[in-house]
Amino acid sequence: MTEGSPQRVLSLFDTTNLIVGIIVGAGVFVAAPEVARGAGSSAGLIALWAVGGLLSLCGALGYAELATTYPEQGGDYVYLTRAYGRWAGFLFGWIQTLVVRPGDIAVMAFVFATYAENLAGLGWVGRPVLAAGAVAVLTVVNAIGVRSGVRTQNVLTVAKLVGVSLVVAVAATAGAPPVVGGSRGAGADPLPLGIALILVLFSFGGWNEMVYVAAEVKRPQRNIVRAMVLGMAVVTLIYLAVNTAFVHVLGFGGLASSKAVAAETVAKVYPDSAGALVSALICLCALGAVNGLVFAGARISYAVGRDHRVFGALGRWSARTGTPVRAVVAQGLLAMVLILALGSFVDTVMYTAAAVYLFYLATSVAVIVLRFKDPDARRVYRTLGYPATTIVFCGVCVFLMVAAVQYRPWIAAASGVLILLGAPAYWLSERGSGARRCAPEPATATAPERVSP
Repeated sequence: MTEGSPQRVLSLFDTTNLIVGIIVGAGVFVAAPEVARGAGSSAGLIALWAVGGLLSLCGALGYAELATTYPEQGGDYVYLTRAYGRWAGFLFGWIQTLVVRPGDIAVMAFVFATYAENLAGLGWVGRPVLAAGAVAVLTVVNAIGVRSGVRTQNVLTVAKLVGVSLVVAVAATAGAPPVVGGSRGAGADPLPLGIALILVLFSFGGWNEMVYVAAEVKRPQRNIVRAMVLGMAVVTLIYLAVNTAFVHVLGFGGLASSKAVAAETVAKVYPDSAGALVSALICLCALGAVNGLVFAGARISYAVGRDHRVFGALGRWSARTGTPVRAVVAQGLLAMVLILALGSFVDTVMYTAAAVYLFYLATSVAVIVLRFKDPDARRVYRTLGYPATTIVFCGVCVFLMVAAVQYRPWIAAASGVLILLGAPAYWLSERGSGARRCAPEPATATAPERVSP
């Protein structure tokens, strides 16, 4: 395999599609009734989704400063290494490569398989096989070349946005809705507000994915910030529109007690074809998320392999395809192993939750640490509202970590054990050293301009 390096080929359109495509999976359709049970009213529901978008934007603004200051491949791995040392970057890469990223891919692949078997009458195949097949196909697409992966992402994202827009449009043509206010709905048990917020933020998860491909973004000091802010704005508007449509058609009580909210909404207008239409839409949403996760996640493994010999085989970039082929393939294989071993996605979500929020917290704190540790770096963009927005998001991360541990303590403990196992792995990787070092100087900005969203 010819050795190469990342090239700046991703436009603002590409990177915005990557963010939107990963975030808008099937989460909003699954979470909407649960969030309604926690919100208590139509106004509370809309407010909760709006707050989720704003809190996620607080995190995205901090990540945007780090990504534009250090537009290198690897995202959090690079920032944690610079802020705390090689050990921190290694632990992030360790848990992402072996647990979090394959788990995230497996979760969305299971969502695709669940609806694909109903849509195409493929129940005889089995969900694990369908999920693994989807991962295999998209792994090959992303290994073939960077443009094939990007084009696939763009097509899937545009298709899912059209599909979601159609759901909203169908809702708008429905007749007068049931009573839209105040009650939680018959048969709908209340949900703690904190758990509802966790579900909202879970549905917004993925806004940080673009930082993993920062080395491939054209004009990174400008386009990274714009893509993050634009992507978050688009997703927030989509979620507000979708939830408004659900309430309009089903009423607040109907939404809170719904078991299949999108299908029930479409069925009010097109009762005969609702199942197929909604299944196709959710398949598109899930596939777009899987492709984005495959595309961005392999860049983490590549960055870790470039600097640590225990993952050295993954740290090679193919000049012929413009992709880290080995990292893409290894990530796909791990995800397929998880799919076939676990057989469902619920425990996989809980298995990764505490670790994800831990590293979100560490990276957000790195915004502050690097302001002091690396004050001479050219920060063409500085976090809007700093330090308040950064501190707010750090508080959210602590809240979500505690909630995840309290909800499934033994699963969180298992994740913690794997993180701790990264310590001896790091020692073995560094032993005898000669290991390659992450460049100590920040990447040079390509333009002297100051950027703001």
